[in-house]
Order: sequence, then structure tokens, then C-alpha cells
Amino acid sequence: MSPAATRGDQRRAALLEALDRALREAGPHARLEDINVADLSRRAGVTRSAFYFYFDNKAAAVAALMDEMEDDAWDAAGLLGGEGAMSERIATAIRTVVVGWRRRTHVHRAMLEARATSAAVREGWEQRIASFVDVVAALIESERAAGRAPAGPPATAVATALLDLNDRTLERLVRLEDRAEDRPGDRPSDRPDDQIAAVVHLWTSAIYGRTTS
Repeated sequence: MSPAATRGDQRRAALLEALDRALREAGPHARLEDINVADLSRRAGVTRSAFYFYFDNKAAAVAALMDEMEDDAWDAAGLLGGEGAMSERIATAIRTVVVGWRRRTHVHRAMLEARATSAAVREGWEQRIASFVDVVAALIESERAAGRAPAGPPATAVATALLDLNDRTLERLVRLEDRAEDRPGDRPSDRPDDQIAAVVHLWTSAIYGRTTS
């Protein structure tokens, strides 16, 4: 890699780190539009024009920041092909995603806003989901072929519905975190576990027609 490319990577990484820090500091009620590009550039030690060299807008920068969180999701997808009872593998995979993403709810919150305001970000998100749909659909088809799961709707349709469920649950958990900060006297700590348990049940029921053991 050339020194120029290395410097470019460092500037881009510095901008993403500055954005991550700004989102974290802004708190649950901040909006992406309130984040100032000039301030991000100053924090990163680059010019404002450098920001727009790497990113079309703040929504695109959030999408790039979200790419780092995608590693957790791919780790979870790998767990689905491991050993042990499928219900346990599904539970472990879902918890891997949720635990990883709950550590960075500020990024997920910004991503929800970016998806709502940027067609390019929405398209990129859908492409990411499609990659996971392929993995889950292949799992369903292999379980059906092995006789461990009954026939049913097309595997791709089932996988899409299950991943939509995950997406909505992660959004709900972000909102729970926000409300917990608003009302520190409340104790919603049990609710995320209930949400995760329900998602695990729905996954195993959708694939196997029952909760597997």
C-alpha cells in the first residue's frame, strides 16, 4: 500500500472516529442533522473538504461507521453453521448481534435516521440484508433437505421475514435504551431479554414448526 493510500485511510478512519465520538456525546435525543461537519473535520484534524472527499454526506458516513458493526452480524451468521442444537445456535447468534449492537446504540440510532433520509443508504442497507437472507435461506433449505425441518414457504421468504423481525427488534431495543436514559428510575433491564427470547422462539418455530431443543 502506498504512503498516500495509507494517509487517506488514516484520514477516513479519523473522520469516522470523530463521528462515533460526536454521536455518543450527543445523547439519545440528538439528530444527525445537528452534527456539524466542520466540527467533525476539526476533531479529525482534516479540512471540511476532506470530509466530502470521503463521504457524500453525513448519512453516508454513518453507513460507513455501521459497516464496522456488521462484523458482529457476520460472526453471528457463522454461528448458525456450528455444532449443537439449532435452537442453541440461533439463540447464541441472535445474542451475539444484540450484545454487539447494544454497545453502540448511538450508531444504530443514527443509522435509523440515515436510512429514513437517504435513498442511497437505504439501498445499501437492503443489500446488506440480502447477503444475510442468502445465508439464512441456505440454512433453512439444508435443514429441510436433511429432514430436520418441514416443507413450508420458500426459504428466501422465511429468511427475509426473520431478518425483518431482527431489524425491528434491534430498533425497539435502541428505543428502550433511550427511554431508560430518560427515566432512570424505571428498570427495563428484563425487557431486552424477553424480546430476545421471543425472537429466538419465532425463529425456531418458523423454521421447524416448533421450538426445538
